[in-house]
Amino acid sequence: MSWWPLAVLCVTEVVSWGVLYYAFPVALASITADTGWSTTSTTAAFSAGLVVSAVAGVPVGRWLDRVGPRPVMAGGSVLAVAATLAIAGAPTLILFAAAWVVAGIAMAAVFYQAAFAALTRWYGPLRVRALTVLTLAAGLASTVFAPLTSLLLAHLDWRETYLVLAVVLAVVTIPLHAGALTPPWHPAVDQPGAERVDVRAVVTSRPFLLLAAALTLTAFGLYAASLTLIPLLTARGVGAGLAAVTLGLLGAGQLLGRVGWAPLTARTTPATRTVLVVAGSALAVALLAAVPGPAWLLVVLAVLAGAVRGAGTLLQATVVADRWGTERYGSLAGWFAAPITAASALAPFGGTLIASWVGGYPAAFAVLAGVITAGGIAAWAGTPRRQGADAPISWTVDRPGR
Repeated sequence: MSWWPLAVLCVTEVVSWGVLYYAFPVALASITADTGWSTTSTTAAFSAGLVVSAVAGVPVGRWLDRVGPRPVMAGGSVLAVAATLAIAGAPTLILFAAAWVVAGIAMAAVFYQAAFAALTRWYGPLRVRALTVLTLAAGLASTVFAPLTSLLLAHLDWRETYLVLAVVLAVVTIPLHAGALTPPWHPAVDQPGAERVDVRAVVTSRPFLLLAAALTLTAFGLYAASLTLIPLLTARGVGAGLAAVTLGLLGAGQLLGRVGWAPLTARTTPATRTVLVVAGSALAVALLAAVPGPAWLLVVLAVLAGAVRGAGTLLQATVVADRWGTERYGSLAGWFAAPITAASALAPFGGTLIASWVGGYPAAFAVLAGVITAGGIAAWAGTPRRQGADAPISWTVDRPGR
């Protein structure tokens, strides 16, 4: 198997995440200043797109299993370009929100879920290496597109900036998805002689539901903590400049977590590393809640939180195939990722709301640590008991004569 499709997906994920996700927070102030829309309503439109991407991930996963990543991701790129153009030209807040809803459908087809499905099926036993490389590369999306968007906004208004970004998205992702994702793809359904995984039986099973609940609670807690890290640090007396740098170092910590994922998989079972990642996430957030300083120690704890978050991305990418095999990965991952994506979308608002309820960000981080701990309990409860945790669980449809 050539590594060319992996290289292509590394490029397209950087551009897709950069344009559809990381450009928005940079452009937000310019959008609200130009239009008069409130920050809350403008951000709500963006969050609505993320929630829609979670819901759309379920049918997109089924299509991935049937037709493969090439038509799904190429079509998603075309839709993403159309949505970005609509965002740039939206004259009203309602149409702006509608454009983000369309963008959410495109996200489901071009973000991690589709790329993970492609690499999992194409690279088989080498999928951990491929997924690690992809997430390391995609981690550069904010590094590239945050300053690029800022540079464009220095010379253009926000609408013109999004027009330029739409052109970048079109020129890079459409031809690469349409022309380079060409390795053979065998549909996961109706293969003669093949066992068919019963998707409904899996997604309604106790292990699947508990595992999805565990990673959903963990994602909410970690994302809410990450996005409220700056106010926590300033409440601890850390200067605004160092707090911003610390947030950037949290992103660097994600790269450390992803680099360390391959050695972890070599030494642990899927069940064990699930519990380890969730427990590590709870510990990192709890320490940020409990430790008042000094500043250097808070920076170290933020990097630790970033590392477990980075490992969590690869856990989400691999745990479905590790537990239930690769035959119906797209369909299973669509169901699995939907609540996790929705929780991540709601995390920014949720973290701020919790802080307002409990009277400050240190207390909010303690609550978030408790949320993740509940996820850890779910992960432990969902651990397979009757067969090796490192062997795929069999969920097949009986065929005549078996």
